[in-house]
Amino acid sequence: MSNTNPARGMRDFLPSDVRKRNYVIGIIKKVYESYGFEPLETPSVENLDTLTGKYGEEGNQLMFKILKRGEKLQQELSEGKITNENELSDLALRYDLTVPLARVVANYKNDLPKFFKRYQIQPVWRADRPARGRYREFYQCDVDAIGSGSMIVEAELISAVCEILQKLGFKDFTIRINHRDILGGIMEMAKIPKEKRPQTLVIIDKLDKIGLNGIGKELLASDLEEESVRAITHQIENQMSLSNSETNNYEYNLQILSETSSPAEEFADSESIKSYWSAKKDLRQIVEYTKNTAARNHIKIDESLARGLSYYTGAIFEINVSDLAGSLSGGGRYDGLIGMFGKEQVPAVGFSLGLERILLIMDERKMFPDDLTANSADVMVTVWNEETIGESLKLANELRQQNLRVLVYPEADKLGKQFKYADSLNIPFVCILGENELAENKIAIKNLKTGEQENVERDKLSREHFLS
Repeated sequence: MSNTNPARGMRDFLPSDVRKRNYVIGIIKKVYESYGFEPLETPSVENLDTLTGKYGEEGNQLMFKILKRGEKLQQELSEGKITNENELSDLALRYDLTVPLARVVANYKNDLPKFFKRYQIQPVWRADRPARGRYREFYQCDVDAIGSGSMIVEAELISAVCEILQKLGFKDFTIRINHRDILGGIMEMAKIPKEKRPQTLVIIDKLDKIGLNGIGKELLASDLEEESVRAITHQIENQMSLSNSETNNYEYNLQILSETSSPAEEFADSESIKSYWSAKKDLRQIVEYTKNTAARNHIKIDESLARGLSYYTGAIFEINVSDLAGSLSGGGRYDGLIGMFGKEQVPAVGFSLGLERILLIMDERKMFPDDLTANSADVMVTVWNEETIGESLKLANELRQQNLRVLVYPEADKLGKQFKYADSLNIPFVCILGENELAENKIAIKNLKTGEQENVERDKLSREHFLS
């Protein structure tokens, strides 16, 4: 017998699951559109060379690659053109929504406005190890603004995401914010060579998975000097101490971003240190711009936040809630990515909401409206016998014209069985159209919640009879 379970890390969604997903997606779309963002969709499959080299080494390893197909594969194998496993594939499943967006912007730059604001809600695939809230196929809800380097963009994105979470019922979330140039300055002062900094960021990004000790061990294993490892882990430890305190308020963030100190004399002319202070000014602007928004008291400056994807160039952010390991959402500025597909550099910043994790937390906390998955229909129409099927279908159509959700029992059966079926689906009303009702041009309406039944003249039947 064949295994009926979905592939590992993949899921089936039953009707109640889909309703919950549609509820959350509906709120996300409504908020994004209220900020002027437009919808975009891209193919599930991208050319392999579009995706490779954009996510760092770990991202390349987690891609679902698609084998070359048919005669082309056989010919290249027979001619010995394929010499390693990397040459077996030419396509891959979409890894995220950001790189496809960059490709679209580069490809349609003459058809898009100067400042392009888009949201995109589609599945992505990663060959990751499945865990709680982590799947191999999952939806991302991305919002991105293309064409501006102003910190207004970051502030609006953060505000929109906060508004979404608040409308969904979240209260205890924190937006951690940092800047890649702040991390660059910290690594400069820790005397980490520039060629080792990308891998260092990838390791630091594992903080919530392996802890501070695990990071120290991996940094040492990457051939960094012990002195450099001590310096960087000490800085992370200090930031963890701040993050564990109540520091996500407007005034405190402005205070720590205003603090300045002179770097050691050996770093006085360092470009990385100059960028470090410039980055602090950028973050201060973002905080100031969110003063009168939904984000005001949810922001926390966290200089240990890394985000491992290699394409980030500026401000980076993650959203955390108290009872979920890892982030609920994340994003950042990626001014260099679109230029990889064209001749000109285009500033860009984006935020990605983790739909699956939002659904997981909302389910566990019972945050969905009570009536969201209550029933699949407002009323069920019974079938008395084979001769009355046409009348039952006609009645169902009349009720649907009054904007009611109507289910027709699919065959003639005992009324008791039909009532039991409607009750199993939590359908509150049943319309009985038997021989007597047909003869008298009436409809019998049974309220399954109360057990009461009334006869209504068919020409007086209205939506109000089913509202209780």
